[in-house]
Amino acid sequence: MNKVVIIGAGAAGLMAGIAAAENGAEVTILEKNDRAGKKIRITGKGRCNVTSAKSLDEHIKAFAHNGKFMYTPYSALSPEETYSFFEEAGVPLKVERGDRVFPQSDNAQDIVDALVKKCESLGAKIVYDKAVKTLLRSAEGELLGILCADGERISADKVIIATGGASYPGTGSSGDGYKLAKSAGHTIEMIRPALVPLVVKEDDIAKLQGLSLRNVRLSIYDKKGKCLAEEFGEMLFTHFGLSGPVVLTVSGKVSDYFLKQNGELMAIIDLKPALSAEKLDARLLREIKDQPKRSYKNLLGALLPQLLIEPFMKRSGIEPMKQSNQLTKEDRAVIIDLLKGYWFTVTATRPLAEGIVTAGGVNVKEILPKTMQSKLCEGLYFAGEVMDIDAVTGGFNLQAAFSSGYLAGKSAAED
Repeated sequence: MNKVVIIGAGAAGLMAGIAAAENGAEVTILEKNDRAGKKIRITGKGRCNVTSAKSLDEHIKAFAHNGKFMYTPYSALSPEETYSFFEEAGVPLKVERGDRVFPQSDNAQDIVDALVKKCESLGAKIVYDKAVKTLLRSAEGELLGILCADGERISADKVIIATGGASYPGTGSSGDGYKLAKSAGHTIEMIRPALVPLVVKEDDIAKLQGLSLRNVRLSIYDKKGKCLAEEFGEMLFTHFGLSGPVVLTVSGKVSDYFLKQNGELMAIIDLKPALSAEKLDARLLREIKDQPKRSYKNLLGALLPQLLIEPFMKRSGIEPMKQSNQLTKEDRAVIIDLLKGYWFTVTATRPLAEGIVTAGGVNVKEILPKTMQSKLCEGLYFAGEVMDIDAVTGGFNLQAAFSSGYLAGKSAAED
């Protein structure tokens, strides 16, 4: 019977504990917080987007980095099997818009409870308030176990690092796993935020704080005019810049860009993506014909949310009280250009601590995808966000944690 120690009781660590215990290992999970699954509790705004009902290929495409590495973990525990796992554990699930899977209760705590209960029913031991300081290795490099921050030594045949990334440090994800991996000789790819809001430099952003836009198209361009990313959906304005689903989805490309070079990016928002410029002009002419003496300001009220009207007018340079029937062809062209391309200059992402997930981490070329075992240190395994894998929103990151955790736990028990 292998003695398996798992560092971290998050999504990856708990699923690793379940798989290892199911396959006959003696399992101890060490969690530095006073409870398990602290980050799971806040995912999906406390509802927990457990996985995605999309196809395997769509899951793999959702990863910004090293998606192909996930094929083997997904074959060990597929999204369908994850769905069945929670249903059988007494947590009914539902599929919402965008194929996002949530518990029917809309309560992330139910997911945590199901994982913990399953671990404990299989005999896995979870120890709370237990931080790990270092890996214990012999002079020859053989893995012997771990040394806890309180000085306790715990022997182990296998150790699984499932500590998460470095985003949302309040949940315990403070980058501990990177230090442990580095001590075993692993390369850590540059840590940076993914699924993170963007900072813009225009002053009028402050007037838009709290405004949410639906059904817009957001495109990110570099200084050469190359489109780096484009998404359709919902976004939110904040006091510092841009947030919301479409922004978080493109933010990985933005983060990668700023990692490699200095400079600024352009965020172009198509406020009316369903209408061509020609159709928008026809709409404007119709509005003008219907109420010719209406002011330009009031005309915009038929096209835009209230908070956006003043900044839009200022950018257009058109007199607010100008009558609609006095708007020239050139005026209409300016309005249409802004409706189809309301722009902001992106200067940075928000800090790593505000990223939903972490990009970067343990280089996956140093991990065996068939087992999740380190190529550099026999008996050491990795699972979840500590590795250099990150995906867009929609349940993909949690599925990656569950799948890699399951494979790591199963392999550690059997090898």
